[in-house]
Amino acid sequence: MTDVLRRGRASLAFSFFAQGAAFALLVTRIPAIQDRYGVSDALLPAFLAAVPVLAGVGSVTTEQLVKRVRPSVLLRWSQPVVLLALVGVGAGGRMAELAVALAAFGLAVGVLDASMNMLGVSLQRAYRRSIMLSFHAAYSLGGIVGASLAWAGAHWHLALWVSYLPVVAVLLPAALAGSRWYVDGDGAAPVPEAGDGEGESQGQGLVFKLLLPLCLVMSFAYIGDSTVSNWSAKYLQDVLGSSEQLATVPYNVYMVTTLLGRSLGDFGVRRFGAVAVVRLGALVAALGFAVVAGAPGAWAGMLGFTLVGLGLCVLVPQTFAAAGRLFPGVSDAAVARLNIFNYVGFLVGSPLVGGLGDAWSYRGAMLVPMVLVLLTLVHARSFAPHEDRYGGRYERPRTADVGRGSNGV
Repeated sequence: MTDVLRRGRASLAFSFFAQGAAFALLVTRIPAIQDRYGVSDALLPAFLAAVPVLAGVGSVTTEQLVKRVRPSVLLRWSQPVVLLALVGVGAGGRMAELAVALAAFGLAVGVLDASMNMLGVSLQRAYRRSIMLSFHAAYSLGGIVGASLAWAGAHWHLALWVSYLPVVAVLLPAALAGSRWYVDGDGAAPVPEAGDGEGESQGQGLVFKLLLPLCLVMSFAYIGDSTVSNWSAKYLQDVLGSSEQLATVPYNVYMVTTLLGRSLGDFGVRRFGAVAVVRLGALVAALGFAVVAGAPGAWAGMLGFTLVGLGLCVLVPQTFAAAGRLFPGVSDAAVARLNIFNYVGFLVGSPLVGGLGDAWSYRGAMLVPMVLVLLTLVHARSFAPHEDRYGGRYERPRTADVGRGSNGV
């Protein structure tokens, strides 16, 4: 049983890594994609918004599919679609081909994100200790690798398909080979939704009003994340007066600190509990945005973005884990529903900060994600149901049923 868990954990971590690399290869080459297909500046936001919208559709679809199909099966076949769609983005020549490739990418990403986190929640429940952050650390590592490969492709002026194809040729067969060891849990019980709060700890039904605090936290976290992703370079260069080269650094530092925080975060959850880790993460992220808003120069701004990365990195993995604890019998449905708010935050964050920055000031705009992240403190108790606190004297023996392995184990 221990070997089944270890193989399942390693194969799922690789899936997170592959997805992080694929997503980074797409988003970091957006200017090159725009040039290749002749997408105008006016049309580009529509293309970019379509991906998270379709991903949300994919996540909703996954909630229904897992009633009949195991999450491991959905993950096994959605990941190749994402990777092949990435190659399609790089290999096409007409705008219609780009639209089809991005549509396939978005829909498959929604299925993939939801099913990956379903399996992560199930494995954490089987381990009886916090391991969810380690999966998201693998995603961060993949993002760093993907962004580095994208930089190399841009530096050497490689065609998009030349940059994408070798990466996909390595990741796709490796992901398919590893998929035989995915471990399904018991989070897809065919249970009707309850109309009240009764039985949530026994998994008798998915009660959305109990899931709503976690949905809000997920949105707040991704509003903060999209603020850094989309506005850190412009903020440093236009507001803090940095050079163009230095302006590219904050996002890279943000990704590295995200990897560091997630690599260590599981130990913090085991030692101090999820509530304490989430509260500390929210406070550190809010402090980071405050430093960014008041920074006198570029280096102070970089320090602020670094603090944001260290704080935000724990919120998303712990939100998925909390949904699994809150609804153990229908954790797959809870994760799929929660995953939609990942894309809600991504869609809202960038235009919100950009609109406020243009209408008011970019310094003032940075206070908005700060306030939203602080609202996480109001919902912190949702991260630790009484019956499932990890770490220290709350650690449980690893004797849980690991559910079904996708290869029949």
